[in-house]
Amino acid sequence: MANTSTRTLRLLSLLQTHKYWPGNELARRLGVSARTLRRDIDRLRDLGYPVEAQRGVDGGYQLAAGAALPPLMVDDDEAVALVIGLQFAMQGMVAEVAESSVRALAKVVQVMPPRLRRRVEAIRAMTVPGDWDGGRSGRGPDPGALTAVALACRDSRRLRFAYTAADGTRTERHVEPYRLVALGRRWYLVAFDLTRHDWRSFRIDRLTGPEDDGSRFRPRELPTVDAAEFVRSRVENMPRPYRIEVLVDAPAETVARALGRWGSVEATDPGRCRVSMTADSLDWPTMVLGALDADFRILQPPELIAHVRAWGERFRRAHPGAADSTAAP
Repeated sequence: MANTSTRTLRLLSLLQTHKYWPGNELARRLGVSARTLRRDIDRLRDLGYPVEAQRGVDGGYQLAAGAALPPLMVDDDEAVALVIGLQFAMQGMVAEVAESSVRALAKVVQVMPPRLRRRVEAIRAMTVPGDWDGGRSGRGPDPGALTAVALACRDSRRLRFAYTAADGTRTERHVEPYRLVALGRRWYLVAFDLTRHDWRSFRIDRLTGPEDDGSRFRPRELPTVDAAEFVRSRVENMPRPYRIEVLVDAPAETVARALGRWGSVEATDPGRCRVSMTADSLDWPTMVLGALDADFRILQPPELIAHVRAWGERFRRAHPGAADSTAAP
């Protein structure tokens, strides 16, 4: 059975799609008892949704005719998070839910207060999908920074912000923002850097304190086909600190399908292959190797051996009997 919050959203969606629902049919759709359905209906009413009930054997429920839906009851960051998640799903980053995500996104934006709607519409309008598979680890962007950048892109307003490079160097930047790009699990800003007099891409999770400097600008012509292509070309040419080689006890074709474009696979014999890849973090290679469902031996780097060992110890401790198995006799 779905959790209460998910079921409540499903119930609201069903009530929005039909004028009237017989109670037994609505309960069947949700997979709950009539009593649980009545509690869920009361929960919607507590949230401000005007649900009318018709009692009796053939009784049922409907949203009050002509009633406006109440404002979406989430805070600013939650609203931005909703849009980010639905937009990723809509772009096919979550399998088999793209069409449902389009409908959900339209409903969410429709019931937002105008102030929030302006923020999320800016993110939707100013984001270009990069269309890459996952494979990059790292924390997500700060919703406030993401929204500020999106609004500056939309309104052609110059931005100032602090930026921390991969090596930890912190600099102050003054840019003309162009577009946001969602690439893998990361977000990037494509902008013209006014200090360096050239186009640059900035990871949003490394960007802090974005502020409108109060001036507008006329957008320049991007030197590539689109913003996504600009970011892809920069990311693909970046040096990777970790070069990884692993022997995997599985056929090369099986491993190649699982690995995709994120590494090369070379058969060493019919049941074994050598995997080579580069990465800027050890988390993603560890996850990929664990998901192969095959034994493997790490050839390099030594840091990956230590990383996998640490993960293994953490997983072992998660077992309910782990403490007992390591206790002194």
